[in-house]
Amino acid sequence: MGRIRFRNDTEFLFFDFRYEGIRCREYTLLQDTPANRKNMEKMLARIESEIKLGTFNYGRFFPNSLMIVKFAKKQEAIPVITETGFMATTVVLAPATPLFKDFCDEWYLENEIRWKRSYRSTLNVTFNKYLRPVFGEKEVSRITKGEILKFRSSLAKVQNGTKEGLSPDRINHIMTPLRMILNEAADRYNFNTPYIGIKQLKIPHSDIDPFNLDEVNLILANIRADFRNYYVVRFLTGLRTAEIDGLQWKYVDFEKGLISIRETLVNGYFETTKTAESVRDIAMSKPVFDALKIQLELTGKHEGLVFCSNQGLSLNRRNVMNRVWYPILRLLGLKKRKPYQTRHTTATLWLAAGENPEWIARQMGHSNTRMLFTVYSRYVPNLTRMDGSAFERLLISHGNQEAHDETE
Repeated sequence: MGRIRFRNDTEFLFFDFRYEGIRCREYTLLQDTPANRKNMEKMLARIESEIKLGTFNYGRFFPNSLMIVKFAKKQEAIPVITETGFMATTVVLAPATPLFKDFCDEWYLENEIRWKRSYRSTLNVTFNKYLRPVFGEKEVSRITKGEILKFRSSLAKVQNGTKEGLSPDRINHIMTPLRMILNEAADRYNFNTPYIGIKQLKIPHSDIDPFNLDEVNLILANIRADFRNYYVVRFLTGLRTAEIDGLQWKYVDFEKGLISIRETLVNGYFETTKTAESVRDIAMSKPVFDALKIQLELTGKHEGLVFCSNQGLSLNRRNVMNRVWYPILRLLGLKKRKPYQTRHTTATLWLAAGENPEWIARQMGHSNTRMLFTVYSRYVPNLTRMDGSAFERLLISHGNQEAHDETE
């Protein structure tokens, strides 16, 4: 039994019925009014009547529908009315749409100027490894919602190193360009995107795991000498990996005691910062100032990167992580944590020291203090007054004052 239904995103009515075992949805530009519903219900009744009689011709009711191709073998000839009013026989075919792989290339070329080099690289991996093998030979207008959902489910079963299945976050990053490509193709070739109603997977919440000050001092006292300055700066400035690896001497101002974050280094190429707020000036503490002065003697002659090889070349992120970072954690018996926890450590140490949250947010490159109070505040309850202790002291103080007044 077919139905006249209402589409939430466009607020237009559409037909929803089955023909030859296939669910057919034909969208209109009609608003949801009683008169429009009545007319469409009459048309739907005619459709269902002809389906039962075996005389239904899809193209006669929906001459511009892409569904015609599905039934073309049985309905090669479609009667239409000519200008003279006589019946004529012609073949009405849906306009051809490009293969996904071809439109994917076209979409990429049109938009690559907007993207950073690192994002372009990520997209190419996504296209070649995941999207093209599954959808490449399909016309963009023939990809169905069911195929998209099946593809997404398959990503959760992909072997990823020692783990089975990609993370929800990685799956969302793969699905995003697919959604953008299909939506653009639907708009350009006038068909209904199959991506309607497909929401992103929920990302499990993961707690941060910063180091305490004793652990920081322990690491800095035992780390390889050639990387001590590097980790002093990481632990005490909150720099991201791409920011510290791309830090250049021209952005270090010893007179003002500032480190200017203007560029990052990703996959061996200099790029703009992660966000607009990430462009910032970080105040050097004395340990950072001293570490950079020592580092100046080591790499200042290159007049390029602050932290680099003896030849002035950029550090290899994975090499540093696997040959310096994780080994020192194992040596000291500390819990294995990703290098990014050094950034979280900076924030918690600043908060614990009583620094102004707005100042901390600026130093970290946050647009506001929201993250500080939602992510970091539980590590410093007395500072942020999240444990009620300040209110408790106020009540006790007020009670003592009243008792004092009564005795006088």
